[in-house]
Amino acid sequence: MSPDLSRRWSHALLAARGSGADGPDPLPYAENLLARWAEPQRRYHTVAHLTAVLDHVDALAAHAADPDLVRLAAWFHDAVYLPDRSENEERSARLAERALPEAGLSPEAAGEVARLVRLTLTHDPGESDANGAVLCDADLAILASGPEAYTAYTAAVREEYGFVPDDAFRAGRAAVLHGLLALPRLFHTPYGRREWEEPARRNLTAELARLTQDPELRP
Repeated sequence: MSPDLSRRWSHALLAARGSGADGPDPLPYAENLLARWAEPQRRYHTVAHLTAVLDHVDALAAHAADPDLVRLAAWFHDAVYLPDRSENEERSARLAERALPEAGLSPEAAGEVARLVRLTLTHDPGESDANGAVLCDADLAILASGPEAYTAYTAAVREEYGFVPDDAFRAGRAAVLHGLLALPRLFHTPYGRREWEEPARRNLTAELARLTQDPELRP
């Protein structure tokens, strides 16, 4: 177990509980979550992804209404992840709804974390959703990465879907990219819009062009 990640979990959980609030030892919850993030079916949605999202949340924390709840949502947002299932976000949100009240959070705080986890299905927060903007931007920041990191990301995603034939994967991935590019904007914080929007759209457009070289897959 990563001592740094365990410390970060404990800090966020204790802060979200509030001063004077009681609750169990945070560390067993960190152990459970980190074991989930280390499951063998994962290639992209790993502890490295969790760490990157937490780092981005920290960088964007000034834009959040409650950054500690956003940090907890980052921990839970892919805690349940099976590449062949479509309800991962919902199951992850339900895990948060079960675990966080037991860990000492108020029902309202646990509900906000679960709401944020569900939001990662669409990555489309409302205009006034500061917490949602930070989590969604942190989760999608990989899309704006440099060529080497973006290539590693797409390769890891392909590995997670290794059970899918090439033609079906290319068609499905192309549909995902079309959906992202159709969003009015990919990023919702001022920093994300300024620093990540254009490089992310370039990366997505270039990947889509590679995927659709086959005439049968062209939009």
